[in-house]
Amino acid sequence: MIGADAIVKCLEEEKVKYVFGYPGVAICPFYNSILDSSIETILVRTEQNAAHAASGLARVTGRPGVCAVTSGPGATNVITGIATAFADSIPLICITGQVNSELLGSDVFQEADITGAVESFVKYSYLVKDVNDIPRIFKEAFHIASTGRKGPVLIDIPIDIQNAEIKKFSYPERVSMRTYKPTVKGNMVQIKKVASQLEKAKKPIICAGGGVLLSDAETELRSFAQKYGIPVVSTMMGIGVMPTEDPLYFGMVGNNGKPYANRAMNESDLLIMVGARVADRAVSQPDLITENKVLIHIDVDPAEIGKNVGAAIPLVGDAKHIFRDLLELTIDCEHQEWLTTLDTYRKTMVPKRNPDPSYVDPAAFITLLSEKMQADGIYVADVGQNQIWSCGYHIVRDGKFLTSGGMGTMGYSIPAAMGAKLADKKRQVVAVCGDGSFQMSMMELATMNQHHIPVKIVVLKNNYLGMVREYQHYTYKDHYSVVDLSGSPDLEKLSAAYDMDFARLENMNHAQETVDAFLREDKSMLLECLINPMDLVK
Repeated sequence: MIGADAIVKCLEEEKVKYVFGYPGVAICPFYNSILDSSIETILVRTEQNAAHAASGLARVTGRPGVCAVTSGPGATNVITGIATAFADSIPLICITGQVNSELLGSDVFQEADITGAVESFVKYSYLVKDVNDIPRIFKEAFHIASTGRKGPVLIDIPIDIQNAEIKKFSYPERVSMRTYKPTVKGNMVQIKKVASQLEKAKKPIICAGGGVLLSDAETELRSFAQKYGIPVVSTMMGIGVMPTEDPLYFGMVGNNGKPYANRAMNESDLLIMVGARVADRAVSQPDLITENKVLIHIDVDPAEIGKNVGAAIPLVGDAKHIFRDLLELTIDCEHQEWLTTLDTYRKTMVPKRNPDPSYVDPAAFITLLSEKMQADGIYVADVGQNQIWSCGYHIVRDGKFLTSGGMGTMGYSIPAAMGAKLADKKRQVVAVCGDGSFQMSMMELATMNQHHIPVKIVVLKNNYLGMVREYQHYTYKDHYSVVDLSGSPDLEKLSAAYDMDFARLENMNHAQETVDAFLREDKSMLLECLINPMDLVK
């Protein structure tokens, strides 16, 4: 057995089903060995999308996604995908080929110091120097990526190590790393303090972030909220923690969130922030969320607690375990008056839109699409105006809502949707993007065609980089710069080129029938929706 065989064996031990990537000489031994495995390789059309696809798969399965690319430009191209996963705490294993060990540091062809380059975007990275270390390194990498605050781990493997003979392959049964001991169970003294504060509170609220979804704690959080009648809001990455139409859910907070959600959080006297970073997009003025209220911050990463705002009660641990412990306590509290007030806010603070009937109204369209999708469907939003409309108007029932929140990476939706579809082929997967973000990953239509990955794609077309144009509208008084997307392809012809069905929706007149046809069969299809170029997210 050589090193490349050992890598494949490690992936088999971790029950990996798919590897997304792009080969080159420095990673060829691995891709040669994987031919003898049942693991399926998915050839993306650019390396960044290998990481995005692995991310989509990871977010559906809860297990690390795997991508493998070559050295030099292959490795540097994948960095944006790694950074995107890191910002949203998505578990990935990123394998990069590298030049011969003895040539490291010689600036030879396609050499790049990738472990150094990704240092600020990974939980950990390895440069493999001894072929016999491969089993231990892969066991550790999967453990690190999928425990504590999840995230990407990079493994850089020189080609001579891949070709070297391993003395004896033995995959470790367990991991023991002296310097890595993530806290899972919450401190019981702190948990009892939370219960005590909840008994005193008149207007409590839970703000749920993506960490709740990553710890698979939706059921526990919902049970806790329902047991004690506590309203819930979410960050963008926390969308899906509660069903959108649950009476206790009051929407997304932040600059582009629901006005009544922000008001609810501001007026609360007890704020339980769980699995959220308290970052600027969700909380633009962190000091405000500590005024006249008790802040409880729950997070598996102790570095996040107190980073942006001081918590009265810091609580380190996994959300699933902490809510299970809270549910075992008896807490005497009642908040019906508070809930009645918030229901009034929800009814009276609905954002008003004045859509142009000559075009598709993105808000109405996304709601219609949501209602017609399968209840457990997976909706993948890209970045830009389409993302904000999706956050505001998509209805989550039993499905998932995926997007790039922390990094805001355009082009995320199509490759992530491919990974999500491969993770669970029975579920309906729809990617929604703008015409700007679509063109950042439209080459993956070839991957969908080649590997028979039936993803639905919606392109909200307004011929602008809409979010930037909107910013320039407000900030520079319609003095637009480098946002005109003239020269974009004919999407009907492009769909035909990739053997994909196509439909166009010019306004809302035939939206019902068009969406029905779009979703009817489980096969790839592209739906172009013409949006008023001057439409705004607010």
